[in-house]
Amino acid sequence: MNETTGGVEMDEEVSGVVKKFLYVNRKAPYGTIYALESLEVVLIAAAFDQDVSLVFMDDGVYQLAKGQHTKSINVKNFSPTYRALEGYDIEKLYVEKESMDARGLTAADLIVPVTMLSTAEMADLMESQDVVLSF
Repeated sequence: MNETTGGVEMDEEVSGVVKKFLYVNRKAPYGTIYALESLEVVLIAAAFDQDVSLVFMDDGVYQLAKGQHTKSINVKNFSPTYRALEGYDIEKLYVEKESMDARGLTAADLIVPVTMLSTAEMADLMESQDVVLSF
């Protein structure tokens, strides 16, 4: 039996499938639109009840750093939004240990609790996902 939704035919069995989405954040929080766009896409996916995980690696680890002051660069500091993710059932936040080490950061320097993974563990996590999007 088929159900028509928005002009697209979908099997009832398929329409309720939950996919595992992993969003990889590699860019610094300001200077490009990547970090903010990633956050918006993550919130949309969560609204559709998908299994959402976020990874922060390379300069992306700075997105979670405490003490971001953006007034001098004339942009809004959106880092507090990461604290609200739990309210959207987004609780799987990962950082790459090597990226943190290279930038002299520790988990105590971040605004939200994270799971720290090695590069090899990160590769395993990525392999286990249905969809991986990199920003």
